[in-house]
Amino acid sequence: MSARPWLDWARRLQALAQTARHYARNAYDRERADKLLDLAAEIVAEHGDLPHDAVRAAFTAQPGYVTPKVDVRGAVFRGDELLLVREAIDGGWTFPGGWADVGEEPHLAVEREVFEEAGLHVRAVRLIGVYDANRVEGSLPLFHAYKLLFLCEALGGELTTSSETSEVRYFPLAALPTGLSQYRTTPRHLQDAIDCQRDPARPTVFD
Repeated sequence: MSARPWLDWARRLQALAQTARHYARNAYDRERADKLLDLAAEIVAEHGDLPHDAVRAAFTAQPGYVTPKVDVRGAVFRGDELLLVREAIDGGWTFPGGWADVGEEPHLAVEREVFEEAGLHVRAVRLIGVYDANRVEGSLPLFHAYKLLFLCEALGGELTTSSETSEVRYFPLAALPTGLSQYRTTPRHLQDAIDCQRDPARPTVFD
């Protein structure tokens, strides 16, 4: 949490409201989302001594550059085996992971995603690499994203599928699947994770 928790809360509230407004199906839903935006603006205006209307306009206009989304993935090893999940949406295999939430620290985001998609409690111990997710074949069609791949240590839990995963398995490193899930995980990501696991001194890679 930052030294100004009210600003973190307001940012998260604004992000939720903006998303709710985008997907609103009727005027009633849009009205409720607008009220949440007003509340977020009121928090910042009160604590930041700023005009409410100016803050509200900034929240809805999204000034500045459009920035990439952030995808987090966790590489979890068990001896000479690597944990992968099968994506329900396309049937491909990938490291467990997904989008980071607004206000969430990167290591907490990947720990949450691994638990949600695979049922394991983990601790992020190293950053394996930072990748431009759009510089691969079959990349995201509508928006730009960066991928953060973390080496994670399993702490407990049981392998469990989720609404987004149809299968969860540890694979021997000598027999990793080839049917990977589009832009989520590539052979390069797999190899970087294996190299990082084998060499603790290996530096973080990045695009």
